[in-house]
Amino acid sequence: MTSEHVMHEPHGTGYTERMNKLRAGVLGANDGIVSVAAVVVGVAGATSDTGAILIAGAAALLGGALSMAQGEYVSVSSQSDSHHALIAKEKHELEQMPEAELAELAEIYAAKGLSPETARRVAVELTEHDALAAHLDAELSIDQEDIVSPWNAAVASALSFVVGAALPLLAILLPPEAWRIPVTFVAVLAALALTGWLGARLGDTPHHGRAVLRMVVGGALALAATFALGSLLGVSGVV
Repeated sequence: MTSEHVMHEPHGTGYTERMNKLRAGVLGANDGIVSVAAVVVGVAGATSDTGAILIAGAAALLGGALSMAQGEYVSVSSQSDSHHALIAKEKHELEQMPEAELAELAEIYAAKGLSPETARRVAVELTEHDALAAHLDAELSIDQEDIVSPWNAAVASALSFVVGAALPLLAILLPPEAWRIPVTFVAVLAALALTGWLGARLGDTPHHGRAVLRMVVGGALALAATFALGSLLGVSGVV
């Protein structure tokens, strides 16, 4: 392993927080692109009225952003509450039965392959340095300084949704009427390819092409389906 490789490995506190915000951002942008694009393309298939397209797109943008923020906040809050409860439980156990906790920590390291003597020595030294951090890491894989903030995740998700949603909204409104649908299709599929690639990079997925292909195919199917539905409703005279 080269020193350059080691330098690029994630170290230190805040890594989980940063990765969660990036994940929420990519997912939020992707959802914004697909959901709002599907709405405006569907409406554009039924009517050429720019006002109707704008109202539908703006409503989808606002509603989607608020929904994404709420969902992310609830999800991350549940995870954060669970972590805080586990930390409180571990603090209580360390206060009430420190020797038993020390023996448990030594057993964990012995189970990982250390000799009983070395495992005991490691447990003692880690306990003297920071007993709570040692137990949270060994037993629960929790870093109390790296617990994800629900508010940060919610804001990142909502903002990224708005950024993603703005693309299809502008793509459908700015070009001449005859070019609205083709321009929106191209812009949306290109943006989905980018978010698919970013998502693969963030997840350390080796096959970026597959992730991009899934995103593009899924987006194309969504746009085709809503455009077909809008066109059908428009031709039938329902709207």
